[in-house]
Amino acid sequence: MTEETTVEKTWRLLLEREPWAGRGNAVIEAAYAEPRLRVLFPFLSHGCLTFHRNSQFPWSNDLPFIAGSAPCTVYGPSYSSVLAEGLTPKKAAALVVANLPLDCGPAFDGPWPPPDSHAD
Repeated sequence: MTEETTVEKTWRLLLEREPWAGRGNAVIEAAYAEPRLRVLFPFLSHGCLTFHRNSQFPWSNDLPFIAGSAPCTVYGPSYSSVLAEGLTPKKAAALVVANLPLDCGPAFDGPWPPPDSHAD
C-alpha cells in the first residue's frame, strides 16, 4: 500500500466535504475529474478553487482558477484577466485545463519557487 501524497490527501479531504471546505462541491468534483488538475495542489478559499504547482506556502499562484460555484468565473493567474463567466463547473474546469502552461506537471512538495530554480 502506497502512502497518500499531500496532493492526494488534500483532494480527498475536499471531496469528503470537510467542514473547512465550504460550499462549491460541484466545482471540486468537476476539477478532480480533470486529470491535469488532479495532480495539482488544490486550495479552496473565499469561494475560489485555486491550483498550484507546489504544496506549501508560498504557492505558485501562476495558474488560472475558478471562482463561484454555478455559475462560475474562470480567472487568469492572480486575477490578471477574466477568461470566462457564467460557466458550469464542468466547463470551468475544462477551461482551466485549456489554459494551463504546457510544462505544468504534478505539484511538488514544498514552497515556491521550485528547488531546482535559479532564483536570486
